[in-house]
Amino acid sequence: MSIRRLIPLAAVAGLALAGCTSNTPAEDPADTGNAVNQAVSDNDEPGDTVVIGFSAPAADHGWMGAITTAAQAEAEKYEDVELRVAEGTNDVNLQISQIEQFINDDVDAIVLLPFDGGALTDVATKAMDAGIPVINVDREFSSPFASRSTVLGDNYGMGVSAGTYVCEQLGDQSDAVIAEIAGIDSLPLTQDRSQGFADALDGCGLEVSNRVAADFTVQGGEQAAANLLQAAPEIDAIWNHDDDQGVGVLAAIENAGRDEFFLVGGAGSANMMREIQDPESVVKATVIYPSTQAADGIKLARLVAHGDRSLSDLASFSVPRTVQLFAPVVTEDNVDDYIDSAFES
Repeated sequence: MSIRRLIPLAAVAGLALAGCTSNTPAEDPADTGNAVNQAVSDNDEPGDTVVIGFSAPAADHGWMGAITTAAQAEAEKYEDVELRVAEGTNDVNLQISQIEQFINDDVDAIVLLPFDGGALTDVATKAMDAGIPVINVDREFSSPFASRSTVLGDNYGMGVSAGTYVCEQLGDQSDAVIAEIAGIDSLPLTQDRSQGFADALDGCGLEVSNRVAADFTVQGGEQAAANLLQAAPEIDAIWNHDDDQGVGVLAAIENAGRDEFFLVGGAGSANMMREIQDPESVVKATVIYPSTQAADGIKLARLVAHGDRSLSDLASFSVPRTVQLFAPVVTEDNVDDYIDSAFES
């Protein structure tokens, strides 16, 4: 049996609550001990079966692969969820056709991580107009009418976290040379990360001296890092936006025989955390960009499709309009709390 509880668009537009607007967590994961969350609702109790369509870009690097794997694992926890996974693609037109097929199939909800948020806005709006709630993940649509809820990583917060860590290490050195290896410069997420980094550094009187952009790939990271190292004979700290491209960045650093600086990663891969555990490595930290965003999207889609459920930890009756996840820094002090759940680059 498949159901859909339709949600009036006006009600959707009125839901302005942000799920986690602060970049400061209530408490550290290490302090949670073995405490068990006390349920205050029956959200996990099985209900009528809901069909959820899921579409994401191709799993051509570790983080994106982890996104899809986590979404599938989350759906398997619920006997009342039937998950239909479209083949991962970086072809915008193909992803549009996947969403159109979900609409034709009359699924109960869609979880969509678009390859290009702007390009997928119209078809997502079409789904919403058809009464199918869309949960937008990671890359935002260009219209608020294209989704019921949005689950985001905190790109600006990533930059702030990375810059704050650098300030803690070098804030008393006004002449410190700070370098940055960004992702794809044309993407808003890259621009947000760079802005957050610059703003945090400004708070302690530092600034980026050398900056290059890569493309979130190993090859791109290696080439960008090689160019950076050639242009800057002396560096005190490097922030690399993405741990997948960080594999190439580390290769370039090894090839150049450089180790006078420390490196802060981005995304939170397991291999970068193993580098943090190695006292001989230049990697001293990485900033988490959660690969659980689509898994959270599945949970929200299930609640929205059931219609009469909300998040049990909120007083509000409805599922939030926006949920933004925290971007913590992982160092040698807390790496053991994160490494077991990290993705492989």
